[in-house]
Amino acid sequence: MQHLPFILPTYRATKSCMIVSTANFGRAHYKNGPANAFRHAYWNYAIAKACEKYSTNTKKIVSWTKDITDWHEFAFPNRELAKVMDCHNNLVGLVTYQEQSFSTSEEAINYFLELAENSVKIKHSNETKNLKYSLVHITASDER
Repeated sequence: MQHLPFILPTYRATKSCMIVSTANFGRAHYKNGPANAFRHAYWNYAIAKACEKYSTNTKKIVSWTKDITDWHEFAFPNRELAKVMDCHNNLVGLVTYQEQSFSTSEEAINYFLELAENSVKIKHSNETKNLKYSLVHITASDER
């Protein structure tokens, strides 16, 4: 019950994230490339930012965001490397939320677009260990 106020802002942030991702990448954000990396990182940032309207407790906001997005990653079947990629990019979004301050959502979007442009292609799950501030992907933009 303690996270009940976060449900509606999470829904709204998720919907907004999908709209922003489609506007910037078309359907490419459904693949495992840089566009998908953008979507996951921005999604986490957007959820946390939206929850600020209901709590000033950053620890509680981050905990909720991580719990709900981790649940999403593990509730639906996905290849192991894709799951590692998604969880890593989710964490980049949360780290950004905690360490960066943007005046507008457009600034945040532009930041994540730049991270996506410089996203690192990985082939093994252990490659994410030293990439705390970098987004990762497993396929090129046009691959599946």
